[in-house]
This record gives sequence, C-alpha cells and structure tokens, in this order.
Amino acid sequence: MSETDENASKRGSHGIAVATPSPQPAPPPKPLVAFNRLELNTILKLYGRMVADGEWRDYAIDLMSERAVFSVFRHSSEMPLYRIEKNPKLARRQGAYSVVATGGMILKRGHDLAQVLKVLEKKKHLRLIDA
Repeated sequence: MSETDENASKRGSHGIAVATPSPQPAPPPKPLVAFNRLELNTILKLYGRMVADGEWRDYAIDLMSERAVFSVFRHSSEMPLYRIEKNPKLARRQGAYSVVATGGMILKRGHDLAQVLKVLEKKKHLRLIDA
C-alpha cells in the first residue's frame, strides 16, 4: 500500500480526513499482596522443620490482589493440608495472618505471624517413657 493509498483510506467518503481514535492506555495493574522477606523466612523455617520430620513434602505460593497464600501439601496431587494466609484488609480487625485447615476451618488468626504459626508446630510435651 502506498502513502497516497493510506491517506485515502483515512478519509471519509467525501474526501474529508477522519481522525482515527487513538488506543486508550491500559489501566495500571492492581498491586498483588505478597509475603515480605521476613514473613517468608519465618514460614520457610517451619516448612523446613516439617519436611525434615517427614510431615510435609511440597508447597505453593499464590499471590492475589486481596491476599497471599502459602499452601502446604503432604503429596503434591492432593489438596493442601494447611494454608497460611496474609490478608492486609483484616490487619486492623482479627489480624492479617491466619492458618486454615483442609476443610476451611481457621485454626488460628492474629497480628504476629510467628505466634499464628505455633498452631502448626508439633507438641513436644508428649513423649514415650520406658518403664
């Protein structure tokens, strides 16, 4: 197509130039909620201990516009055993962090991630004693 053909195609049926609408700029993407480095370090410490004990085997991190989720699996093909969630909208109310079991029951919720994760640690006070 030559330059004159392009100019002709931009003109209306009466030879009057028609302005083509410029494309609208895309709206900026919504920011994602994510775990910061300290939060992720706290979660991965617990995850490492549980993997060493043979309790957990896999994990997944989901970053969404309203919350971030760290899911823990015993087998990668199953539903997650636990979900560690960060929801900043709840920070002033019940707390931004929560641990959710497989059935959707919230095991613990709070403002301090380390305190919330204590619900997942094994009970150390139960031991087998030889008689």
